[in-house]
Amino acid sequence: MHLEKAYKDIAPRLRGLRDALDMSVEDLARKTGVGPELVALYESGESEIPVGFLMKVAQACHVDLTVLISGVEPHLKGYSLVRRGEGLSVERRKDYDYKSLAYRFSGRKMEPFLITVPAKSPEEMNLVSHSGQEFIHVTEGRLELRLGEDILALEPGDSLYFDSQTPHALRGLDDRHAVFLDVIL
Repeated sequence: MHLEKAYKDIAPRLRGLRDALDMSVEDLARKTGVGPELVALYESGESEIPVGFLMKVAQACHVDLTVLISGVEPHLKGYSLVRRGEGLSVERRKDYDYKSLAYRFSGRKMEPFLITVPAKSPEEMNLVSHSGQEFIHVTEGRLELRLGEDILALEPGDSLYFDSQTPHALRGLDDRHAVFLDVIL
């Protein structure tokens, strides 16, 4: 799925959910802690929608994040096994490859992703921030993570836990992509 298509697929689900719950843009903004103009922008399908915002919407509206991302209701409650290569592709950002690793499990308290980040120049890195906390565990390649003013180089086996509100950006080092497990709470 093309990145812009992903925004256009998620945006009507956001609007539809809000409408089904008889919520105004202002109501949803208040429940998610963002401005009404930002809710309207995300609902337009013209802007990247941060996973942190989608998680807040899911919590505020008592729906599963998978419903917002894919339109499919998860149904497993005891456990969810996702075999290698079978994660649900989530096209949030054009420069990262996200695979949701628990998309079938209903009532998740965290969102685990397997993320592949390409090599790029420092100038190409884009800082992002969102609510919550994040845990990263590198499995392949070397990863540069800019965390506020700090620049960290992580190698396979290295882990990092941080506050996701701290602006952060990622890139693969050594002209190679990096792969890591990313758990967002």
